[in-house]
Amino acid sequence: MLFARIVLLIQIAALVVLGLAYFIRPEEMASFSGALLMGNAAVTEVRAYYGGLQLGLAAYLAMALMRLDLLRPALLLLVLLYSVLALARAAGLWLDGGTQQTFNLYALLLEVVSAGLAWWALRGL
Repeated sequence: MLFARIVLLIQIAALVVLGLAYFIRPEEMASFSGALLMGNAAVTEVRAYYGGLQLGLAAYLAMALMRLDLLRPALLLLVLLYSVLALARAAGLWLDGGTQQTFNLYALLLEVVSAGLAWWALRGL
């Protein structure tokens, strides 16, 4: 159970930092992946989806740290989310010529490792 809590703590920290960064500096964060936000609606979308969604997920994971009955569902959610993100990113790399997409290759590595750690923690419960 300690390993599961450590995995959640790491995920919470990463999601809070990234969520705040996307909420506070959406243009700069989007530019890391080569995205260009062309109008106010696009900036708001990045703030809400990339910032808000990550902060909301971090809040749920924080609740799971305090309530043992949420620990298993939180880890399962992480396994599913990161696995689907990794599969979608891998498909995008294949479809869009991924050998030159350094940002997406690093993001894929992070997603695969995160899914694997969450799966390992889930199996240990």
